[in-house]
Amino acid sequence: MAKSLLITEPHPGVRRLTINRPDRRNALDQATYSALAAALEAAAHDKSVRAVVLTGAGGCFTAGNDLADFQNMPDDEPIAGLAFLDAIVAFPKPLVAAVEGFAVGIGVTMLLHCDLAYAGATTRFRLPFVNLGLCAEGGSSYLLPLVAGTKKAAELLLLGESFSADAARDAGIVNGVTEEGEALAQAEEKAVALAALPAQAVAVTKRLLRHGTADAVGRALVMEAEQFRALRLTPEAQAAFAAFFRK
Repeated sequence: MAKSLLITEPHPGVRRLTINRPDRRNALDQATYSALAAALEAAAHDKSVRAVVLTGAGGCFTAGNDLADFQNMPDDEPIAGLAFLDAIVAFPKPLVAAVEGFAVGIGVTMLLHCDLAYAGATTRFRLPFVNLGLCAEGGSSYLLPLVAGTKKAAELLLLGESFSADAARDAGIVNGVTEEGEALAQAEEKAVALAALPAQAVAVTKRLLRHGTADAVGRALVMEAEQFRALRLTPEAQAAFAAFFRK
């Protein structure tokens, strides 16, 4: 079986993490979440790594949670996605995302924790939590209104409609939009530039940038996780999952 996360070193000081489940549009199962969390932890402690690029294989970022894996998970089992979110929130080094194809659910909310993010022009984004009988996750109930404004955040989270790369840029979810297929090159160019800067100054500046929101993000993650877990078991959510699998 191919590894669901590829770890490479495309440039000195830059580590690339590639979500590698292209047959599932890189949907994230428990094993992939665990691999991502472990890879971020390893990169955080590896002095040779100065910046990390996060991307997806096969021209797609990620379709979000693998619903088949998620639906079958016992309620009392630790959720690997939460460990990944903890790891990405705490990651002390520059994290740059390259987004192509689709970014759905946590594929969007994780971008709020990346320092920089770039999307190909044809990328489609969506936050379909409410449509699936669930609620916002990944700290997005706090961070999305902060970067996009309350009205835009309500539109994206409540309606759960698909939106474009330009709309994602305007909402503050990504820094810029590239030509289709060029997001990774742009992200790695920025990562190389970050890797060349004084590491301690970069780390301190990142920590200062997040200091004012760190406690609120932590509280949002806990509250969202509690509600998300409870909603997953409701008849509405189960009916939404069943409808999804009938498509």
